[in-house]
Formats: sequence, C-alpha cells, structure tokens
Amino acid sequence: MTKDLRRTKFVRFFFPALTAVIAILAVFLITGSPIPPDPNLEISRPSDNCTSILVGKLASTDGSTMTTHTCDCGLCDWTWRHVPGAKHQPGETRKIYHISQFKTWPPEEGLKWDLIKRDFTGLEIPEVPYTYAYHHGMFGYLNEKQVAIGESTIGNVRKLDNPTPTPAFDITMLTIIAMERASTAREAIKIMGELAEKYGYGFHDNGEMLAVADPQEVWIFEIIPVGPLWTPESGKPGAVWCAQRVPDDHVSVCPNESRIGEIDLNNPDYFMASSNVISCAIDNGLYDQNSGKPFNWKKAYSPINESAVSSNGRYQRLWRFFDLVAPSLKLSPSTPNMDLPFSVKPDRKISVEDVINLTRDRSYGTQFDPTSGIRGGPFKNPNYYRQTRTISDSRAEYSTVTQCRDWLPDPIGGIVWISFGAQDTSCYMPFYAGVTELPKSFSIGDHWVLNRESARWAFDYVDFHVQVIYSEAIKDVQQALLKYEKPIIDQIPEIDKKAAELYGKNQKEAIKFLTGFCLNNAQNVVKAWWNLGDQLLVKYNHLYYYDVEKRTYQRRFPTYPDTWQKAVKAFDILIESEGK
Repeated sequence: MTKDLRRTKFVRFFFPALTAVIAILAVFLITGSPIPPDPNLEISRPSDNCTSILVGKLASTDGSTMTTHTCDCGLCDWTWRHVPGAKHQPGETRKIYHISQFKTWPPEEGLKWDLIKRDFTGLEIPEVPYTYAYHHGMFGYLNEKQVAIGESTIGNVRKLDNPTPTPAFDITMLTIIAMERASTAREAIKIMGELAEKYGYGFHDNGEMLAVADPQEVWIFEIIPVGPLWTPESGKPGAVWCAQRVPDDHVSVCPNESRIGEIDLNNPDYFMASSNVISCAIDNGLYDQNSGKPFNWKKAYSPINESAVSSNGRYQRLWRFFDLVAPSLKLSPSTPNMDLPFSVKPDRKISVEDVINLTRDRSYGTQFDPTSGIRGGPFKNPNYYRQTRTISDSRAEYSTVTQCRDWLPDPIGGIVWISFGAQDTSCYMPFYAGVTELPKSFSIGDHWVLNRESARWAFDYVDFHVQVIYSEAIKDVQQALLKYEKPIIDQIPEIDKKAAELYGKNQKEAIKFLTGFCLNNAQNVVKAWWNLGDQLLVKYNHLYYYDVEKRTYQRRFPTYPDTWQKAVKAFDILIESEGK
C-alpha cells in the first residue's frame, strides 16, 4: 500500500469517526444528559402536516373569531358530509369508534364515514337529549351553535405514546362528540377533556392541538396520551390535556408544535387543564418540582428545540406567521421556537380575506423562499424544493377557515370556508352553519381513482397543469380567483343581511335560502375549475403558448430565466471538468 493511499484511507475513516465523537461529547456538555440519551424521552415528532391559525374577535376587522386548518396529508380521505341534528330518547347510547386520520377504503367499498363502524371500540356512552347539526371532513369543523375547530398534530415525549387499542378515543372522535354536544368553546374543551380522561386517549393519535372557537373566544387545546400501560381500571386519567385562551385582540398559530408554555390554573378565564397536568410530568420524569422552575407544558411534554434558521426552514412557519401579522416586533428567525410568544397583537386587524391569503403563504422574499435561485426550476415552482416547509402546502387534502360571529343568529353567524387540494390553486367556498346539506361532489372520491363527479378532483386537475409551468399558469388561477372567490367574499355581508331578514320572519325560509346560495356557488366553482383545467392544458401544451382566440402559438414562450440557464451551463461545466 502506498503512502498516499494510506493517508487517503486515514482521512476517509478517521475524521468522520472523530466528528461523531465530538458531536456526542457536545450533546453531553450542552444537555448534561447521559450518553446515549434515554430513548423514552425522545419526541414523537409530527410529520409537518397541518397548520392552524387562530384570530380573536378584537383582532379581526369585523369582530369574527376565526380558526383555520390545512389538512396536509397527501393520502387521507378528503370527503365531507353534513350531519343533521337529532333528538334522542332516555336510555339511548352513543357508540364510539376508532377513527384513523390516515385510513381510507376503496370507493367501491363505501364512504369512510360509514365504514368506520367496522372499528367499534366496544364503548357506548349515554346519549344526550339533543345532538347538534354539524359539518365535518377529517374532523368536526362547525356546528349549528357556532362552535368551530381546527387541528394540528404536535407530537409528544415518546414514552407517553399509547398505540394500544385500550384508549377509546382518537382525536377525530373527540371532535365529532364536541360538535354533537357543545354550545361553547369552553364546553367543547371540557367535554373532550373529560371523555379522554375517563375512557383514554391515543391508539391512532399522539399529541394533538385543536383550535376551538365560538363567537366570543378562541382557545388552543392540547392533549397527549399517558403511556401504553394505562387502563380504565387504574383509576388514573387516560389523557393529559391543557388549554389556553388566545386574548381577544391577539392572533396565534399552531404549525405542528406545542404552543402552551407556563400555565396559571388560578386564572380560569385563560387556562384549563386536566387534574394530572403537572403530576403526570412529575411521575414520568419530565418535570422536577424541586427545581425552582415554573412548570412549562410544552417543555415537559413536547419540547421541540428548533428555530427557523437551525432547522433550515423546516420549522419556519411559526416565525413566518408572526412576522407576517406583526412585523413591527422584528422577531428573529434565529429565535428558538420555544421562545417565541404564545400569541401576538397584529399590527393591523385581520379580515377573512387576509386569513385566506395567509393559508396560501409560501415565504416568498425571505431566506426560506422555496423558489430562490434555482430551487424552483425554470418556472419558479415552490413545490420542487422540499427542505422548506411553508404554511401553504401542495399535499393539502383541503383547507378550512371558520368564522363565528356574535351579532347574527347562530345558523347565519357561523361559516366554514372550504378549499380542496393545494391552497394556491384552489378556491375557498363558504358554507353557513345553518345549511342542511353539502354538495354531493364533496362526498366522492379518493387519491387513487380519478372521478369527474368529485369536487376535489376538479381542483387537482387544475393543480396538475399548473405544476408544469407554474410561474405562468398560476396567473390564470389568480384571475379565476378574482372571478369566483373575491366576489363571494365581498358578497357575504349582503347574504348575511338578507338571511337575517328572512330569519326574523321565517327561519326555515332563511335556512333554505342559505343552503341554496352555498350549493349553487359551490357548483359554479367546481364547474369553473374543471373548465380551467382544460384551458390550461390547451394554453400551455408542449410548453408552448397557444392563444386560443387568435389561434396562434409561440415556439419560444415562455422565456427561461437567465438564472436557470446559467445554472444549467455551470452544471454542465462542472460535469465536464469531473470527467477529465
């Protein structure tokens, strides 16, 4: 063996080993933890799938409380249904089902919300005299009493996971029961918390956050399992949970990270929690009551120690949201997310249109811009570069924006805006709390079978054609939004007024009017998106520009940006030099 070859092998094997040793020592010196760290204290991290925005009533332009949910999964069921209210007789029971957020069935087998009955937990709880009507997709989103919910998975310390079927409740089932029984946000939180404590929480889910709102208040509710050994016979709570109210003049966000820090249970106007909120942490070695430090919920149960910068943009949504709504705070993207505020007062009040636009944010113009340089390819496509996780995400099954408004009767005051697929290529459609049905097309379809009877596939059809030539085709989508989304947003006050007038004379006629308005608008939008998809296919066929009206096409359209062309040339030169 030559001296040079020995030196090469030494460098190749010694330095990586030395680097690993230094890294381990650094962890020990910084954390003081034993080496290796206790795997039970590792975090079951969520896969960055959902973002939920919360707006207090004094932080909105019209006095609405608002929540959002981006159901970012990529393979989940996207169907929606309306569940009517119902009266129940004494002695009736409510069956509880295990409902996986991710499980789907082939369309020929039936709808998910019928097939979940195959997963009966064996638990039946006493029914209430009346269950409220509500709209739901993956979760319950809005009921007839204007109780609204958004969701975001937050994860937890792994030792608290309970993947056994012993817990009767998953997060989806909790939201459905809340929709059926709650008339306020506080009531929804108490119902979900008490059921989870009594019957257990977990199985399909670990740490979860729900944005729970009514016309007066908005709360962040977080719930976590208590470990795989829990049984109902133990006499201990089967979940640990905590809730914190967002101040009325503030906004907040949950981007798959626990948001609740120090808690003050002596202030019930802003905090609620399970009886074991602190004792569970002590029992599991997650909090030292003799440390002299105040108890901190997220540091105990879901400590994700990252910042926008340290995570290379993976955990930048929290900073990005606050920087968008309150740029005057000049929050640094290097600030650990754990140290960012629970909520902020926005620099200006926020409208429902603002919130819709926030759900479409791609961090353009920041250091986390997914189209910066050559990241987005020749057509500035934000979906190519996956390192950065933005608020808007192409994997979205659908997104929601809820509004709860106290100056209107409940059936008129509550609205859930629904968009299918990626937010930037979809259109939000409003559905009032009082409508008695959702479009049939909302209950059809899945990822594996294209179906032109499915509303969702209309938006996927457009999105697919946009991806090919994003920087040009997205302009066509934005023009469609100006025609089909913007006018409806502007028209809502007029619809509110007419519905309220009808409601004062004949409630059934008011409900009929709202149902007809929502169904007709959704039908028009879905039809328009199918047509838009056809138009995009023709207009940008073969990456040329086909002018339908003039019946001409341009061979050299669009012009590829200089940045991309230079990058291609530089890469070619690099490959040539390596080949010599």
